[in-house]
Amino acid sequence: MKTARHPSVLKAATQDAVEASPPAPTTHQGPTLICTIVTADTTDAAVTEIREAEQFGADVVELRLDFLKDINLLDPAPTLKRLLDACEAVKLPAIITFRPAWEGGQFKGPEPLRLAVLKYAAVLGAHYVDVEYLAANFFFASEGEVPLSTKVILSHHDYDETPSDEILEALVGEMFKGGADIAKIATTAQQIEDSARMLALPGKSSGPVIALAMGEKGLTSRLLAPKFGGYLTFGALSPTQTSAPGQPTVTELRNLYRLQNQSAATQVYGIVGNPVSHSRSPALHNAALAAAGLDAVYVPLLVDELRPFLDAFPSFSGFSVTIPHKLAALECAEEADPVAARIGAANTLVRLSGGGLKAFNTDWSAAISAVEAALGGSRQGGESALRGKNVVVLGAGGAGKALAFGAIERGATVLVCNRTREKADALAEALGSGASAVEYAEVASGRVAGDVLMNSTSIGMHPREDESPVSAEALSGYGVVFDAVYTPLETQLLRDAKDQGCITVSGLEMFVGQAAEQFELFTGKPAPVDLMRQATLDSMHSS
Repeated sequence: MKTARHPSVLKAATQDAVEASPPAPTTHQGPTLICTIVTADTTDAAVTEIREAEQFGADVVELRLDFLKDINLLDPAPTLKRLLDACEAVKLPAIITFRPAWEGGQFKGPEPLRLAVLKYAAVLGAHYVDVEYLAANFFFASEGEVPLSTKVILSHHDYDETPSDEILEALVGEMFKGGADIAKIATTAQQIEDSARMLALPGKSSGPVIALAMGEKGLTSRLLAPKFGGYLTFGALSPTQTSAPGQPTVTELRNLYRLQNQSAATQVYGIVGNPVSHSRSPALHNAALAAAGLDAVYVPLLVDELRPFLDAFPSFSGFSVTIPHKLAALECAEEADPVAARIGAANTLVRLSGGGLKAFNTDWSAAISAVEAALGGSRQGGESALRGKNVVVLGAGGAGKALAFGAIERGATVLVCNRTREKADALAEALGSGASAVEYAEVASGRVAGDVLMNSTSIGMHPREDESPVSAEALSGYGVVFDAVYTPLETQLLRDAKDQGCITVSGLEMFVGQAAEQFELFTGKPAPVDLMRQATLDSMHSS
């Protein structure tokens, strides 16, 4: 067996060739398991969490002995037996982990004692034990101490980065040569492209692999593990009980992302943005996909730069696009719908049969329709209620362009303001006659106003819920105030507008409307609009 190497040496070992793995491991063929981690600090609390794990729908439970304060390491049998009996009672296989501080765990005691406890857990019938790769030599030093009925997971954690593909593949190969039944690698995602590389790792291995990227940019590796053949993925019992950054809950994995239904053929859609954790798009779209009976899933995608992300996930079928990528979405598309091209921004990308992407903009019609309804709907003869109105648009980004374009299309006069005046000037010029730019401060203070105010900025969105893009006094002259922000449902801007006697239009209507159009572009099926609206509201009320 090879001598275990220090992590810094391991990362530098790119020149090491991956030798042939032993024949015993075979690529994982069964369903990807959902594991939850018990991190209670007492045995009583751990038993309670084991029962909760079964109730929430976990397939496996990982017992972190290093968190327990009441375990007697000189006589661990009572604690181990009680925990394993609790798992047996609810028919949950157990992974016994005793993570040392040098691998990110809590245990700071002697290694021989730690490894002896793990071996004893195996003797007592644990389905799995998790052993750090760098301790494998010592764990396997004496043959016959670990029964073959216990599967050994050799694990490696990198809390700084995701190493190169060459290092990752070499590490997996060495784990199997070193005695692993299952190889586990958890890295830190510095960008979402790292998640793509971790997802690909199980498919490159001769044996079962758990490959996960930590952090929000690594969330995709957890949500799509079944599609890419991962042995298991992790979910917390609740949002407050996560054991690693970016970890979803077991309930989300089962009910929202339907992991038990995913396969290699599952189509993937997602919301691309930064930030994106606040988005209700996964709740809305996954509900619609499930209702339509489609083998598809929709995931949040925290993206720094759009082009590298698109290159890293060429098999994904389509994307909703939000701040700040709507302009880049149009630039990255091989084709564009004429409306998106005219607006100069896209909120939807759909995969073409040849592999490229086509850009659409569904923002403008959803928002404009909601504002028209607030103004009383169409006039006699089908004329828009916006015709002849003075509309002030806050923001000149992708959403602002869509709102301004829609208002001009409906016959309104548009004033564009943006914190950077040059962007407002450029948008007004692009809109042509009927549009002009104005200083942001003029609108924010109320010195310039109109009939309708439409906010396309992110002010009022998490984490700026208590802020408004304009003063409350500035709203007194408007008849209708629309806010594209939909989380929270009633922003500070809308509260102020209501106090000033304005009719308010929540971003929820725009959100549901644009998503319904996206769903139809993605799937070719009619959108269940009422279901999508209710799913969004349910998601907002449950958070």
